[in-house]
Parts: sequence; structure tokens; C-alpha cells
Amino acid sequence: MEIKEIIEYLQNYQGPVIRLMEVCGSHTAAISKFGIRDLLSDRIELISGPGCPVCVTPSAYVDRLIELAKEPNTCVATFGDLLRVPGSSKSLSESKADGANAQMVYSPMDILRLAKDNPMTNYVFAAVGFETTAPLYALLIEEAMKQNLSNIRILTALKSMPNVIAYLLRNEAQIDGFLAPGHVCAITGADYFGKLAEEFHIPFAVSGFGDEELVVAIYGLVRMIEQKETGVKNFYPSVVESGGNAVALDKLNTYFEPCTAAWRGMGEIEGSGFCLRKEYAQFDAGSIGLKEDKKKNHACRCGEILMGKAKPTDCPLFARVCNPSNPQGACMVSYEGSCFTAFQTKA
Repeated sequence: MEIKEIIEYLQNYQGPVIRLMEVCGSHTAAISKFGIRDLLSDRIELISGPGCPVCVTPSAYVDRLIELAKEPNTCVATFGDLLRVPGSSKSLSESKADGANAQMVYSPMDILRLAKDNPMTNYVFAAVGFETTAPLYALLIEEAMKQNLSNIRILTALKSMPNVIAYLLRNEAQIDGFLAPGHVCAITGADYFGKLAEEFHIPFAVSGFGDEELVVAIYGLVRMIEQKETGVKNFYPSVVESGGNAVALDKLNTYFEPCTAAWRGMGEIEGSGFCLRKEYAQFDAGSIGLKEDKKKNHACRCGEILMGKAKPTDCPLFARVCNPSNPQGACMVSYEGSCFTAFQTKA
């Protein structure tokens, strides 16, 4: 079918209400950017899921970063959006006024140069992300060992997708199908979500991030639901293969192992994270046990929004107390956060 025919089909869909979850934060941002919701029948609902790495990181992790940043001769390096994520009381950026030493970088590999140039300073990288970025942190550790750099550590809050999706479905999330994250599947392979599809009898469509790629994947998912198909279909074949990236997976599995991880608003989910293997424990900055999630503002509904149980506009803080200049929860900080994208659309 031509793209115009696909759009026409989605606009005129009059079947049962379908709830689709885009798990990936980059999908959430792209759907907002391209105005894709406006192309769909009001009987096709797109729901943002727990795929923004900054958004799902619990406040205890941010609090630990702040503690580290206040230690003598220590610098915390991180991406820009994590600097602004609220901990239990303050963000890393706000803590700079209290003496915290934090620096924004554009890549984890940047701290190799920093550590080499400043041997008396300990550098801690805030390692958040999913299967997509975890191999990069493995490379960072590998390079640190090759270069004999003993002043590099990482604080991990690395997550994996399948177990959190299983958590949502076991907790009665009303979802009919999932847009699977193309970046994750580029590492893991398209079959990564096959067991979930089989166990829960639900379809997955692997999608890219362009406007036509998303529309085609949504159409494919709608058709799978109409025809009562389950399984995984790959609508991003230019990047995603069934077997994934063997080199990246080898790096990931060499340095990390599955572990229980804490998710903002959801608590601990068994097997949903990646932790450093014990033979590389010298690179860990105290990642274990960071599970507490105290809200900066108790009215924030970020956790429910991440689970698809509420929309950003359901939160009493949205666009009132909470906005990108004054975020009360992590969902409003990152450009991949559902509250941030909803605010930009509203604005």
C-alpha cells in the first residue's frame, strides 16, 4: 500500500478502540514532533511507556550522584538532562550551589580524556540507559583498563525492556499492542520480544523513528490486532536484523549481568536491569541498593504516566507548577519524557 492509503486507513478506522504503547522515549518524541496522533482515528490511542531512561531512574540514584559529586577530588560526569532530574529534594544541578562537582559531557568516552588529564580527580559517569547504551559503557570500562586509568567508575541504572513490559501486562495494563524500540532491537535483534508476544498473546511491531516508518509500523500493528495475530513483525529492516549485533551483545554480556532494578513509580522488577559483573566491581561507584524513590512533589503522577495508567494532562501539576523550566518529576525533564513532549505540543 502507498503511504497515502495507509494514512487514510488509519484516519478512517472505526473498529474497536485500540490502545498501543510506544515503549521507547525516542518514539514518544518523534510521534509528537511529526504530529502522528493527529493522523489517527480517535479510536486508535497511542500511550507512552517506560522507555525514557532518565524518567524511569529512581530518586535514590540521583541522591547517590549528589553524594558522589560532593566527595573530595570527585567529579560526576553525565548527559545534560540527568543534571536536572529531581532527587528526593534536589537535582544534581541544584546541588552545585552546595559544592557538588558535576560536569556535562556528550559521550561516556569523554571521561577517558578527562581522567587522563586529571589523574588526581576521580570521575564517575552516570550510566543510565537500556540495551542500546549498555555496550558503550562496557567499552568505556574496557578502554579504562587498556589505558590503565584507575580514576574512572560508573554508577549504573541500566535497564532492559522485556521484564518491565511483562510487569505492565501482569499488572493489568490495558494495552493491545506494542511499538517495539528500533534502537534496542538493533542491538538485541527483532526476536527479543518474541517470548513476551507468545506468553501474553500480544503483537509487537519494531519501528524506526521517521514519520513514514512510524505510520507504517502503527498500521502494521493495527492490522495484526484486527486479524488477531501475535508475534513480532519487523518494520525497520534497514537497521534491525533478527539476530541483532553480535559484537555489541558480546561486550554487554562480558561486563554486565542481569539483576533486579528499581524503576521510578514501579519499584523493583526482578531481572530488569544490568549490573557490573563481580570481576569488574572496582569500577562500580555504589550502584547496588539504590531503590528508594521519594517524590520531590507528592502530587507528581510520573510513575502512573510511565505505566500508561495516566496521561500527562491528568496530573494536577502539569503546565501549572510543573513545566520544563521547573520540573517536579523526571517525565518533564528529558525531551523523551511524555510530560515534556505533551507540554511542547500544548505550547
